[in-house]
Amino acid sequence: MTTPGPTLPKVSPGAEHATEHGTEPTDHAIPAPRPARGKPRLRALDGLRLVAALMVAAYHYGGRDGEISEAWGSSPKVQFPTASEWFAYGCLGVQIFFVISGFVISMSGWGRPMRSFFASRASRLLPSYWAAIVLVTAVFALPAVTYAAVSPSDALVNLTMLQQPLGVDRVLGVCWTLWAELRFYALFALCVVMPGATRARVVLFCAVWTLAAAVSEAANEPLLDLVLMPEYAPFFIGGIGIYLIHRDRRDLTAWGITGVSWLIGQHYAVDRLWHAPNPDFFSYRTSFGIIAVVTAGFAAVLLIALGHLHWANWRWLTVAGALTYPFYLVHEHLGWVTVETLHQHMGLPSYATFGLTIVAMLFLAWLLNRFVEERLTPMIRNGLNRKPRAQG
Repeated sequence: MTTPGPTLPKVSPGAEHATEHGTEPTDHAIPAPRPARGKPRLRALDGLRLVAALMVAAYHYGGRDGEISEAWGSSPKVQFPTASEWFAYGCLGVQIFFVISGFVISMSGWGRPMRSFFASRASRLLPSYWAAIVLVTAVFALPAVTYAAVSPSDALVNLTMLQQPLGVDRVLGVCWTLWAELRFYALFALCVVMPGATRARVVLFCAVWTLAAAVSEAANEPLLDLVLMPEYAPFFIGGIGIYLIHRDRRDLTAWGITGVSWLIGQHYAVDRLWHAPNPDFFSYRTSFGIIAVVTAGFAAVLLIALGHLHWANWRWLTVAGALTYPFYLVHEHLGWVTVETLHQHMGLPSYATFGLTIVAMLFLAWLLNRFVEERLTPMIRNGLNRKPRAQG
């Protein structure tokens, strides 16, 4: 199966729609519940999520080598001699996803009991994820598809979302980001949701995690690295800091958390992506370009948090947010099959194939949202929120 993207040191989700102060916003990998009545939805955040997902898709289709080169019949450098250099920056959409996730998980977890927090996360992550696992496994098992499928046993383990720590082959190449998200949820749940979210507790959580992640990097201890995720921590923590600014723009501590997270985050992004370790990942990004994209991601979330993008309140952004997670899940592997069919078998030119593949994956995402998420998400959420009956 595919290798993780270049942001991996050793080794993006019908959707919930963020409300300004209400429950259940959405991160890259997750859909979100409906906003509370009378509370405006942060539709610009939905739009930013889709932009980040499209950045990742551009990277997977035209900004790296590997299996996508088999689909095109040659390297994307040949298919897109100029655009491929820009597409290569698309992998930074993942870092933008993580900043958004820090913001929206802080919002959705604030004042919420552990059972409700767990039910919300599980019910939003799992339906489209399970559907994507089944769909990609089935497509890759077709005789006409040339890409290798995982074993039946490994495919079943993938349904747990724990395939990466268990050393099992992954059905979805992008699922490594979900493993990072799950670890963030666990840390946030144990340190903030379980004891009860307060500003002081959240600030302490950010400070301790930042320092501990730095110590982990210095110690080069695999277990600490696994738990504390020093490479990704600044993006999650930066999103949390931006949420604190959203609550009170005069909170200087929150501005400090955000600023320090940006400084550390751009360092890790440049360190990991300027000269990617795997030649398939391409290695011609400039350090200035990487810093610019990371800065733009932080700035966009901050502008939304400060209310400067309230004018971007178009209803279609709600749909965009709903499609982001299923699109993110299916676009890479099924994109290989679509690109090969359109370009090599049907003879469509590169840019037409690129555009039609994006459209096809968005349509598939709409189907997953309409017929999977909208039906299963409330069922799972209600079931997990239901307290068991006392045994007499």
